[in-house]
Amino acid sequence: MLDGSFRFLGRSERVGWPANWNPPGLPKLWTYNLHYFDYLWALDYSDALTLMSDWIERCTLNRVPVAWESYPISLRLMNWCGVFFARFREELQSDIASSSRLFSSIAQQADWLESHIETHLMGNHLLENAAALATVGACFAGPHAARWFENGLSLLREQLDEQVLPDGGHFERSPMYHSRLVYLLAMLGNIGDSRIDEIVEGPLAKSRNVQSMLSHPDGQLALLNDSGLGIYNESAEVTKFLGVSSDNPVGPFALPDSGYFGACTDDNHYIVCDAGLLGPDYQPGHSHGDMLSFELSLGGHRAIIDSGTYDYNSGSMRDYCRSTRAHNTVEVDGQDQAEFWDVFRVARRGKIRQAEFAPMGDGFALIASHDGYRILDRGPIHRRRFRWWNRGILEVKDTLCGSRRHQFVSRLHLHPECSIEELAADRVRLKFAGGTFSVCFHGPGQLSIEDSFYCPTFGCCIANQAIAFSGEFHREIEFGFRVIYAP
Repeated sequence: MLDGSFRFLGRSERVGWPANWNPPGLPKLWTYNLHYFDYLWALDYSDALTLMSDWIERCTLNRVPVAWESYPISLRLMNWCGVFFARFREELQSDIASSSRLFSSIAQQADWLESHIETHLMGNHLLENAAALATVGACFAGPHAARWFENGLSLLREQLDEQVLPDGGHFERSPMYHSRLVYLLAMLGNIGDSRIDEIVEGPLAKSRNVQSMLSHPDGQLALLNDSGLGIYNESAEVTKFLGVSSDNPVGPFALPDSGYFGACTDDNHYIVCDAGLLGPDYQPGHSHGDMLSFELSLGGHRAIIDSGTYDYNSGSMRDYCRSTRAHNTVEVDGQDQAEFWDVFRVARRGKIRQAEFAPMGDGFALIASHDGYRILDRGPIHRRRFRWWNRGILEVKDTLCGSRRHQFVSRLHLHPECSIEELAADRVRLKFAGGTFSVCFHGPGQLSIEDSFYCPTFGCCIANQAIAFSGEFHREIEFGFRVIYAP
């Protein structure tokens, strides 16, 4: 950073030191990250002060409008308060000129945020707005601070009731945003205000263990819905701060409100299945067409995975990552399970009709169905049965029930480190870091290998392959596959 190089979303750019706060030609989300000030924690007091002072001088409302959008204001306020009022508290107390400049800017930003709450977006944006107002209000005295605090606290109470599901998951069903939720609650709990503690203690107790359930044995998140690696804190970092274990819970697990079911074994096999809603009906922007998809690690190594997050730098890759064809589920007639419109918009969409989970001594069974294709064009109902054995065997049976002739493709997206050793008419044998595994198909259809993409984080698109089992049917068909691990 001191050389003027900043790296966000997998992209490094030289923007100078102090930074050019409105760099030309860069994606808006990249510039957003520049104004979050998450990186402030890496600087010493002198450099942090230099950057803060330069921002105050050059980022007036009329000169850099993006800096004054409510979401970056929220994150910046929480970072400034954390760094200057906790980490560098003693230095700031003896620096009257700097503290006066900082206090004045924080007050201006908090007032602006308070009058521009993101009720039009809701979701995680609104939660960040609430947390920022409560944080800033807790750091100051006086009528303005009291108003920020009370408004933030009221909004925080309302949004935590809405956004933290009964099973502890975040209601946007993204492991990445759940990770941010846990961090945010931990940060709020660290302020030391009893009124904040009263609100966050319950949601934090429910949500802190969910992050481990939605992480692979390598500690990295499952890439379900809009999720990416390296954006927010990994499970081990947050749970270490909280003083709880980050290890995957051994045995079957169920998050029925979030719609995620799976298991982790002593041998570091891990599976998570998606049998939940796309997302909140009024805010489905972070949802993907991944109903009845799954991710699988064998021996601690990812083997079968989803495509991961979206890429703001490319509209076509954003469309691909949200599509049903990018996930380990069944695509019918080349359609998605929902109508994805532009960025963050979803029109007609299907829902899970049932989800029955049965933990067993040797694994679990899960049966679920969705009506996405029926909603779109009177297409078939998709029913999928998972049967998992802890020794590393997964059996999946698919049933499609419709009223006319349809085409289908069932895909399994392979981790880029997987390589195909043998391809036969109805089975594939693959090699990966954890050994080998085979996938055997049954039912009427043809087996092939397709080129695909693995997008584990923003700005990152890695070529990989997908196993595709495709065919045609009239009214009803049953088919499926079995994954068998061989260490």
